[in-house]
Amino acid sequence: MEHLDRLESTSIYLLREAYYGFPKMGMLWSMGKDSNVLLALVQKAFVGQIPFPIIHIDTTYEFPEMMAFRSWAQEHYGFTLIIHINEDARLGRGAYCSPIGYETHDPLTVTHELKTVALAQCLREHGFEALITGIRRDEDATRAKERYFSPRDAHGAWDYQDQPPELWDHVMMENQPGGHMRIQPLLDWSERDIWRYIEREGIPIPQMYFARDGKRYRSLGCSPITRPIESEATTIAEIIEELVHTQHSERAGRAQDHQERYAMQKLRAKGFL
Repeated sequence: MEHLDRLESTSIYLLREAYYGFPKMGMLWSMGKDSNVLLALVQKAFVGQIPFPIIHIDTTYEFPEMMAFRSWAQEHYGFTLIIHINEDARLGRGAYCSPIGYETHDPLTVTHELKTVALAQCLREHGFEALITGIRRDEDATRAKERYFSPRDAHGAWDYQDQPPELWDHVMMENQPGGHMRIQPLLDWSERDIWRYIEREGIPIPQMYFARDGKRYRSLGCSPITRPIESEATTIAEIIEELVHTQHSERAGRAQDHQERYAMQKLRAKGFL
């Protein structure tokens, strides 16, 4: 079996197992390349259907081009879209003394309040037992500690020092009291695998990934803290070739990852996406 076919088969197996085990499930979607590959895999797993809601945690700092892609994709795929914003944090009301935003706060604080806390709010509001995510082990060292089925506690926190074993294709199907499960079908995929699959399957993605005026975005996040890389790659083949030679990490342009030592590990331990 060809490499991409093996990855696809494993991901589809995990998606079907999750759907069988968790009746109340949603899928996190950032509009980026990985989550759009997930959409394509879900359609393959469920005969062209997307049988659970798609969730976008909206920080209100998305690039306009990403917002336009969100509108297009919802119409194109026909999925049920849940958009959640931590309104209290953005408006400085309730438990917040002032509005939370990049204009006044550091990236770690903003990321925690507008993504992690917002996700916890969304979970409570909709009662999700499980969330499908598009993370990969090769993105950063912290994500390499994840499992296909990774439990979170009642506060959304992740104990990265106590991960369940996954032997002989057996995955954990039982939640902690009040907690939820993260299902991660792309864990084994590399960045190059993602691009090769996008090319093979003709998967739509935002055009920000392709070079314009000598720059392109390798990873998409909030606009104030996401920077493009130097690049002349205007096709998927050119992007794949570029990745063969790069010495920079995929998320080098994401400011919140580099705010302090072990920043990503701290964010994910608290329930970050």
